[in-house]
Amino acid sequence: MKVKLGGEIKNYPAVWLKDDVVKFIDQRALPHEFTIFEARSYQDVAEAINTMIVRGAPAIGVAAAYGMALAARQPDASLESASEVLFATRPTAYDLDFALNYMKDACGTESVSAEKAAEAARSYADKIIERCKKIGENGEGLIKDGMNILTHCNAGALATVEYGTALAPMRLAAGKGKKFFVYVDETRPRLQGAKLTAWELNNEDIPCAVIADNAAGYYMKNKDIDIVITGADRIAALGDAANKIGTYEKAVLAKENGIPFYIAAPVSTFDADIQKGEDIPIENRDPEEVLELDGRKITPEGVDAKNPAFDVTPAKYIEGFITEIGILKPDQLKDTIFSKKISF
Repeated sequence: MKVKLGGEIKNYPAVWLKDDVVKFIDQRALPHEFTIFEARSYQDVAEAINTMIVRGAPAIGVAAAYGMALAARQPDASLESASEVLFATRPTAYDLDFALNYMKDACGTESVSAEKAAEAARSYADKIIERCKKIGENGEGLIKDGMNILTHCNAGALATVEYGTALAPMRLAAGKGKKFFVYVDETRPRLQGAKLTAWELNNEDIPCAVIADNAAGYYMKNKDIDIVITGADRIAALGDAANKIGTYEKAVLAKENGIPFYIAAPVSTFDADIQKGEDIPIENRDPEEVLELDGRKITPEGVDAKNPAFDVTPAKYIEGFITEIGILKPDQLKDTIFSKKISF
């Protein structure tokens, strides 16, 4: 992804493996500081996932694959034990489970050379990057000159290593010279839209504006939004999709106002073992994320908070899924993604 640093434009992935170190753009510091976190063990990678140094389902999966590569270098670790620790970090994102299974299939769970594990992890990352590029190519045609787009949370390169899911069609459309505008939901309580999506779009010189989460309905009713594109963390077999909290209400509002609502996600986000949205595990995070803003208390003392990190959008509100194999309607998933094992 493009990163503007000190007047220069440089390119960075969100996470990468160099020698024996997994390096992350520390997303907690953005947009005001650009820092790199270094993980030297699979336990460090688990910490990076747990503490939101890295986030976004595909990027979490890649981080976990790299964590498994580090485990292969640790004399006191096995891939099975590393897999258990990494799997426990975030319950909702299916890419995590998918990536760990990919690594165990490629390497086994007992003895494996560090070189073979690193090669498998890099291969997994390369495949995610290529699939996100294809998502961009397949979804770019949905974006027309003069359109206004709404997106929720961050589903850009930071969440996927490169290109993004929801942001991939925007990147490729901008690369073709299309002119459009993006409304960026702030995405409380962690403000991934205001801090991360806006940062990515600004680096790409794509015009955008951050709006309060509860302003989206205002712009939809006033016909200022033509299309909604978000990412997803897990998609059930019937097409119900879990994404950052607040996505469901955007989908309902879009349906009410006749605005197409699309989800962009790679095949690694689709979970054949879960039929419907009610069965998707929803992570509940620390209430302090709601009670505080950048470490400063914003609520009265003694007041508690609830903090579900995700909600589920029923398939009936979703116009289509932008994937690396094409744009699919919810009722097409059974005969495409879920009909057979798609090679990865």
